[in-house]
Amino acid sequence: MPILLIAIGGAAGAVARYAMDVAIATRLGGAFPWGTFAVNLSGSFALGLLFALVIERELLPAGARGPLMIGFLGAFTTFSTLMLESWRLWEDGAVALALGNLAGSMILGVVALVGGLVLGRAIA
Repeated sequence: MPILLIAIGGAAGAVARYAMDVAIATRLGGAFPWGTFAVNLSGSFALGLLFALVIERELLPAGARGPLMIGFLGAFTTFSTLMLESWRLWEDGAVALALGNLAGSMILGVVALVGGLVLGRAIA
């Protein structure tokens, strides 16, 4: 049963990732991959929040870890897409955009993760 719940979470995460990416890319457009950037930041925040609530605080059942953290967020976050889009920007000669995408995702991803942890740890 846990594998089925992880699979369902993964399917939902993949659909949510696609929907968010398309919505943001449609609104903002341009060469920079804003949709992937937003997915990575929100995924980092959500992972920090869930880690605090499920693992550290045990406010959510341990059984939520698989479907939410592994399934949903595993499919939702897009690190491999981040790498591919950054490489494609680099290859197209948009080196500054490629480096901005990588550095921004890494630095703001950690900030978002810490924000999620702080919020999750404050909920008690």
